[in-house]
Amino acid sequence: MTTSTTTDRRIDPRLPRYLAACAATVVVWVAAYWNLQPFAAWLTYRVIGLDAGSHLASAVEFFVFESPKVLMLLVLVVFGVGIVRSFFTPERTRRILAGKRESVGNVLAALLGIVTPFCSCSAVPLFIGFVTAGVPLGVTFSFLISAPMVNEVAVVLLFGLFGWKVAGLYTGTGVLIAVVSGWTIGRLHMEHHVEEWVFKTRAGGGLDEERLEWADRIEAGWQAMKEIVGKVWPYVLAGIAVGAGIHGYVPENFMASIMGKSAWWSVPVAVLIGIPMYSNAAGIIPVVQALLGKGAALGTVLAFMMAVIGLSLPETIILRRVLKPTLIAVFVGVVGTGILLVGYLFNVIF
Repeated sequence: MTTSTTTDRRIDPRLPRYLAACAATVVVWVAAYWNLQPFAAWLTYRVIGLDAGSHLASAVEFFVFESPKVLMLLVLVVFGVGIVRSFFTPERTRRILAGKRESVGNVLAALLGIVTPFCSCSAVPLFIGFVTAGVPLGVTFSFLISAPMVNEVAVVLLFGLFGWKVAGLYTGTGVLIAVVSGWTIGRLHMEHHVEEWVFKTRAGGGLDEERLEWADRIEAGWQAMKEIVGKVWPYVLAGIAVGAGIHGYVPENFMASIMGKSAWWSVPVAVLIGIPMYSNAAGIIPVVQALLGKGAALGTVLAFMMAVIGLSLPETIILRRVLKPTLIAVFVGVVGTGILLVGYLFNVIF
């Protein structure tokens, strides 16, 4: 007698509808994206009627072209990363990192930081959860450095504005900073500089993740897109507006005098200026684009950007709840040194 043990795995009725909607959206997206430049020129010179070559026309065309371009790239990539994120809940991330050899854990933590939905706002609960789950201190720092610095928003904006080479180099060097900084902090054995109450906190066991169907993951991508793009679009437009002003009105090569390769002090000054500033990648990268267009050196402006989103003052203040001042100073010093080296390296290469 044969017993049927086959599970009835019918196709989720939502999936064909979702896939059709995705395919239609991609077609519209591609058509619109490839016509942005003609649209920007048409709106600036034919509709608004600005004079070609004027400062205002240059600024307006920059804003009209870059705003939809950046937002469209954000929508596409954040949707895809949102699907990837459905595989990485905080509990699963903790389980992946806990118990790994420290060197392997540093690399894995830095890579996970790119695709997991965490920022400086979640630094304290993440830190507590990782440490109490047995994740080594250095591995935890690799994750906390990578998550805000090398996130999908930064990567997609860099790709859209500067191309794959700059985006790839930024991602690679950002991950390297996270790995080396976390490894260095781990070698210093500074666990006694973590506030005592952290180790007394019991790690929550968490719930086992529900096995999601692909329709659920597509919905997760949609929700991530609405949440993240809905949160950052004002920063995108504000950053592009500042960049448009720089693009249209700042004289050519003006920035070379203060942020160029010849000024050896420009990289450390850019880092010192960036640390107390508060912005995210969406707001700062369009400014970076405009600075580069006016003659600033690539390494200097990338060091400035890394300092703003990787060593921000708000994150440092938040971390003070779980770290003693000595460890915070080491964290800032180690990461800051890595950013300085990257800045000088990029200035030498490019």
